[in-house]
Order: sequence, then structure tokens, then C-alpha cells
Amino acid sequence: MSELKSWLPQGGTNLFQAIKAKCAEAENKGVKLYRLSIGQPTGPALLSARHASADAVMSKFESMHEYQDNGSPGVPDFAKRFILAHFKQPVNTENLSFLPIPGIKPMLGLIPLACNSQHQDLVVRTMTAPGYPTPADWCNYLMIEPEPLTTTPQNRFRFPLSDLPPGTNLVMTNYPANPHGQVATPGFWRKICWHCAEHGIRIFNDAAYAMLSWSPNHATLTEIAVNFPELSWAEAFSASKVIANGTGWRVGAITGSPDFVGDIAKIKGNTDSGFVAFSAAGVLNSVINDMNGIKKIRKLYQARIKLLIDILQSHGMKLAVKPGAGFFTLWQLPQKAFGQKIKDAQHFNFLMIEKTGIVGVHFHPYIRYAVVAPIEEQEFQNAIDLAFAQAKVKY
Repeated sequence: MSELKSWLPQGGTNLFQAIKAKCAEAENKGVKLYRLSIGQPTGPALLSARHASADAVMSKFESMHEYQDNGSPGVPDFAKRFILAHFKQPVNTENLSFLPIPGIKPMLGLIPLACNSQHQDLVVRTMTAPGYPTPADWCNYLMIEPEPLTTTPQNRFRFPLSDLPPGTNLVMTNYPANPHGQVATPGFWRKICWHCAEHGIRIFNDAAYAMLSWSPNHATLTEIAVNFPELSWAEAFSASKVIANGTGWRVGAITGSPDFVGDIAKIKGNTDSGFVAFSAAGVLNSVINDMNGIKKIRKLYQARIKLLIDILQSHGMKLAVKPGAGFFTLWQLPQKAFGQKIKDAQHFNFLMIEKTGIVGVHFHPYIRYAVVAPIEEQEFQNAIDLAFAQAKVKY
């Protein structure tokens, strides 16, 4: 009798599972780990969010406990209020649509689906080399072959217009970006918006880290795209990192041109029951009434990133680009470490784990180090300093 097998396409070992396995191996040998690999905030959500959510979950109103679908009867006008809290200057909302969502990740598969009815062979460009892999993963599951945008240290991880030739249907971006923290400037967005409006290309931006930006040059797509009435676009915002650790709260919102948001909403409404209302109530309380708490989180990550950059650069590591948001740093891969020639990013990462306990995430030809751990503590600083002193990296 033949063995039943998966029907899914063959793929490599999950990146994070491979890192976890290497970490377990090192720990079994007595190596103390210092995890600069973690991509979510540590600890709980902000107290202001937890208090408001606790009050909301105790509510007797049915609207707080029912399906929210494409609306938010438990938290009226949530999407618009949440998104507008991200902007320093007022934004004209007259021609915008708003859609509450249960986080960005489960929505990413709906974006190409919302563009596919008119295009038998959808041409999608994704910001996934290096980058958050989920948009490309979704495209592959939908039998769409995505093309990665050209993001490199040479162009400061802002792709050129030549990456969007006529015939492109959809571009899926991520600014501020994971894994390098680069932000999009107003001038960059204006060029992209003009080009895409001219050639009928839809833009979707994942702005999960927008509220954690400290760069004075940072702009959201929304702030610029509102000035391009012929542009079809959407931008998603998430509470996962905004309220400290809200990664399990599954709350966010999308805004954009009515045509694109309407297409996303149509698919979402047929396949999704909406977010958790009492989580949304907690999130909204924090962004409306506890911006100081959010600013403290942002400043903490900014200070930790500066500290990490200072230590690693003192040992010869080369930053791929200076981050302007979030809690990630991306580094160019050394050619040598520990007296050995480095084969690839995984080789370097695994050497660091087994020899020093420093855990990163490899995105060949880069290595990512995050700062959600308390690297300001002296023991952590000393461990990082000693590790790279031992590595003796060379480029």
C-alpha cells in the first residue's frame, strides 16, 4: 500500500525552525543563548490596552461579543480612528475607504486575489529579497510567481521605478521594512504613486511598523497617495507591535482607494468573520489615550538599536542600511569569521550560535539582529561585545 503524501509544493525547511533546532543543539552542549533573533516584542501589551480590553470583555452589550465581519459594531469607527492616529498631520479622508482587519498577515493572501479577476497571468512584485516572506509565500500558494523588487545597500533598500515596467499589475511593499528598518520618504512615494497611476499598477503597502518610526523622513503611503486620485492603492496598519506585545491580539485596519479596498473587503467578507472587538477596544484606548506609552516603546527600540550598532561596528561589522523604525537591524555578511571562510549567511549565523550563543536570523547575503531583548543590561552587552571580539569578522 502506497504512503499518502502532502499535496503541497515541495519547499525547504522553515527558516525559524532550523534556527530553533540549532539553538537547542547549542543549549544541549551548555552554550548560553542571547537571542537577537526574536521578531516580536517581549512581555505583555501596554497596561492601558489591557485595562480597556478587560472592561470591554466584561461588557454585556452583544455587539462586543458578536461577529464583527467587515465592520466593528463593538468598537464603532475603529478602522478610521486607529489609522488616523498614525499621522502627524491631518489627512483628507474624503475619498478613502476604511476596513478593520484581524491583523495584516492573514490579509496578505487576499491582496493578489483582489487583483486577479481581470488578469489571467497576474504580474506581482514583492519586497521579499530580503524581506518578510509571507507575500511571496501567498503568491506561490495561489500559483502566481512573484518577482522580487531590487532592494540593496546600493539603493538604500528603496527599489527603482525600472522594477515596475508596464504590464506589472500589483506591487506589494513593506515600509517601514522588515528586516532592515528602512523607511519610505515622501519623495520616494510620490515617484512610485505617479508611475503606478500612469501605468495602472496597484500598490499595497504593509505599514505594520509605521507608528514605531523615529525617522524625520518617514512617510506612509496614505499621506502621499491621497493626492493621486487616479491611483488604485491600499495600506495596512497593525496593532501587533504598537501596543508593546500585541502580536496575539490580531487587530489592524486597511485604508486606500475605494476600488481596491472594496475588492479586498468583498473577498474578506465572504471568507472572514472579523477581528476580536474587545481586543480592538484595548488597542484604540492606547492609541487615543496613551500615546506616551507608545512613544516610550519607540524610544526604547531606538536606543537599543543605537547601542547594538555601536557595539557591532566597533568590531568591524557593516550595517546594510541605517534603520529608521522598528526593532530590526540588517548587516552585510562577513567573508571571514573565527578564522574561517564564510559560505553563506546560515553558516555565519550557526557559527555565532554554537561558538558564542548570539542568535540572529539569516537572510542571505545578510544577517538580521533584533533588539526586543534587554540588550541594555550589562550582561547582555558584555556577551555581544565578547562574541564579536571572538568572531574577528573580515570583509
